[in-house]
Amino acid sequence: KMSVMLETSELPAVFDGVKLAAVAAALYVIVRCLNLKSPTAPPELIYQDSALARFLLKSCPLLTKEYVPPLIWGKLMWVKIGHIQTALYGKMGRVRSPHPYGLRKYLTMPDGATATFDLFEPQSEHCIGEDVTMVICPGIANHSEKQYIRTFVDYAQKNGYRCAVLNHLGALPNIELTSPRMFTYGCTWEFSAMVNYIKKTYPQTQLVVVGFSLGGNIVCKYMGESQANQERVLCCVSVCQGYSALRAQETFMQWDQCRRFYNFLMADNMKKIILSHRQVLFGDNPKKPQSLSDADLSKLYTATSLMQIDDNVMRKFHGYSSLKEYYEEESCLHYLHRIYVPLLLVNAADDPLVHESLLSIPRALSEKRENVMHVLPLHGGHLGFFEGSVLFPEPLTWMDKLVVQYANAICQWEKTKSHCSDTEQAVSGPE
Repeated sequence: KMSVMLETSELPAVFDGVKLAAVAAALYVIVRCLNLKSPTAPPELIYQDSALARFLLKSCPLLTKEYVPPLIWGKLMWVKIGHIQTALYGKMGRVRSPHPYGLRKYLTMPDGATATFDLFEPQSEHCIGEDVTMVICPGIANHSEKQYIRTFVDYAQKNGYRCAVLNHLGALPNIELTSPRMFTYGCTWEFSAMVNYIKKTYPQTQLVVVGFSLGGNIVCKYMGESQANQERVLCCVSVCQGYSALRAQETFMQWDQCRRFYNFLMADNMKKIILSHRQVLFGDNPKKPQSLSDADLSKLYTATSLMQIDDNVMRKFHGYSSLKEYYEEESCLHYLHRIYVPLLLVNAADDPLVHESLLSIPRALSEKRENVMHVLPLHGGHLGFFEGSVLFPEPLTWMDKLVVQYANAICQWEKTKSHCSDTEQAVSGPE
């Protein structure tokens, strides 16, 4: 009996050992099959050798340091794309996201539209001890309440930045449209109104312009539209944009890397937003574009791509005669070369939404212009760039830290230039 009891008591330990061995074997197979140990590397950097570039490489360690995503979420390189990071950003958002407190501002546009943005004051002194405001434009149909925006704003506040975040026209579910118009791919009117408000309200502040995805297209187009738009701007940062909607439309209809599926999901979201405002957009309104009809509303219900929605609805808000004209005029491609302040263009090599052919645009610009740097990490997906442990990525991402680190470096660069200029003037004396 004693022998039987001993053997029985040892059985759970044996079973636990078998379980552990099975788990270890399963993990080994996953690592081998999914190639989770695929190599990481520092981001690819395209830039012109200049004093500014050398200063940035010295002052921004993230530019030359390996970006290592979470083992499971970020490195499923057997499919060679950032679906997991993109899905985390798009559907799950960020875990443990902060909730920064801001004040909502309302601006009446010339056509009667009501633009809104949220204003967040800094929570600490800035690294150069001056007043600096980040003016931020989110991605498609996004606003200040999105988790990735909240996370970024909280981090920027803690680094001494005031933040102003545009809410795309029609995107907030609790804000009604006051004119028959929504945000579009490249309309800069609302962003411009927000920036002008900041400049007028805070006459001493300097600006850091930041755009995410579609917001990257808007801020770059805004910067290049007028030299006056670059006044008091220290730098501009664009993350995960595609640069040319006209060149991207064909790739966005392809099933390669599941872009057609993402296209369908985003189109479905856009349909819901438009339909939530259908009374203002399609009802009896003398300001409604004459080209927008009930037939377009019917086509909207059956649309399965952003291109169909853009052709039947979005382009008509601004009177474009064709989809080609709309994409050509509203893309930042023809405005990038007019930006003269430091410009950081960030993309991920595994972004499933931005086809690799589009990356030739920032690459070519960075090879010609000393003020431009293109940063291309291997991983990141679309607005993912998660960091952290195997299973639980941190809410603060590599992207958040890079943008703030770059902005800090530019602020230091401008302060150094200003100090050197003052010193030279003191030595030389008045003319």
